[in-house]
Amino acid sequence: MSAQGTARSARGAARDAGDGLEHLARIGLIAYGVVHLLVAWLALQLAWFGGGGQSADQSGAMSTVADSPIGKPLLWVIAVGLIALAVWQAAEVLRWRSGWSGSGKTRTKALRKSGSALVKAAIYVALAVLAIRFAIGSGSSSSQQQQNTTAGVLGWPGGQFLVGAAGLILIGSGVWHVKKGLTKSFLKQIDTADASPSALRLVTRLGQVGFPGKGIALALVGGLLCWAAISYDASKARGLDGALHTVLELPFGRILLTLIALGIAAFGAFLFVRARYPERT
Repeated sequence: MSAQGTARSARGAARDAGDGLEHLARIGLIAYGVVHLLVAWLALQLAWFGGGGQSADQSGAMSTVADSPIGKPLLWVIAVGLIALAVWQAAEVLRWRSGWSGSGKTRTKALRKSGSALVKAAIYVALAVLAIRFAIGSGSSSSQQQQNTTAGVLGWPGGQFLVGAAGLILIGSGVWHVKKGLTKSFLKQIDTADASPSALRLVTRLGQVGFPGKGIALALVGGLLCWAAISYDASKARGLDGALHTVLELPFGRILLTLIALGIAAFGAFLFVRARYPERT
């Protein structure tokens, strides 16, 4: 075989591998959407029926899946999809790597995109590990785990500032999600050229509701982390479940929590539709 033929074969194999990874990533997006829908359902139960004994967060969502008749196999499917989604995001770093050596806005954009991709990949891996733990029967409340982790970090030199910085990052991410929904900038990331007018309206409406809903939830969790740092009390860092309980204790808490739950559900539905459309290059 000639060198040219070998190169074509290599490119073809890489393209096939990329297509396979993208298909698995679509499964991951659907799995991630399922997690959000379950969290939204648990939040609604908390708002109106006392919670039903499950944490209104990702661990509660995984526990709900585990308790279903096909829970264990489904959790493995979710885990595989999320790992594929993590690899897909990590591969984005290679896409932006050439810009690291650039200058000005080009370098800034490349570093920002690379950092964002790595953070997303880490989140997907963490969720995949959580799904695997519940699949093998060793899952536990992520709220308690976050308190333990926060307590450990607070014991480090400068730990109080690290916890506070993590809280501020989550608040910033929440604000970014809200802004992304209000400005509809999420549409710039996906290729909807082949979408029908009705499908484009659906994607737009779900994103406009879903991104702010998720953003508020992230900001609430970040706020509790900042509170834990200021008060030097790890028990204040109660994760998403604790954040939603805090909302419930506010005036008109049930209504506010219901609105947040609907926003999280809309984000989950957006991920379902998002799996249909490729990433804009």
